[in-house]
Amino acid sequence: MKKVAIVMGSDSDWPILKPAADLLKDFGIECEVVVASAHRTPARVHDFVTSAPEKGIGVFISAAGAAAHLGGVIASLTTLPVIGVPINATPLNGMDALLSTVQMPSGIPVASMAVNGAKNAAIFAAQILAVSNPSLQERLIAHRKQMAEEVEKKAAKVAASL
Repeated sequence: MKKVAIVMGSDSDWPILKPAADLLKDFGIECEVVVASAHRTPARVHDFVTSAPEKGIGVFISAAGAAAHLGGVIASLTTLPVIGVPINATPLNGMDALLSTVQMPSGIPVASMAVNGAKNAAIFAAQILAVSNPSLQERLIAHRKQMAEEVEKKAAKVAASL
């Protein structure tokens, strides 16, 4: 199975992205985690992205705060899917990062998750890889079933407290 690359602009983004890495692991997907800045270490970003296919990477999850546009830079260097996770890192509460992620020019798409939406990025990456992997499709179905069961347990707990 292809791997997922999680690329973040700063190590301060890791607490937001770690749940995505954990979820990918739960799905049996290997991930490679890299700290590289589109603006402070552009050569590192370039080298990592352009060498990704030979490392078996099939999807990128990119996270950056402020108006840093790591997802767009990655997307400009590859035709592999790029999922952007805007990070709440400024007084603008992540809106600057969200807008820089969703407002990509035509022809260079970046799928955008919610601000700090790393878990959904992991699920979306798994869904992309599951297109050609029936076993992974089954794990995603089981994950959805587990979420539904958890909601039912919480509903029962609330109902019991009335």
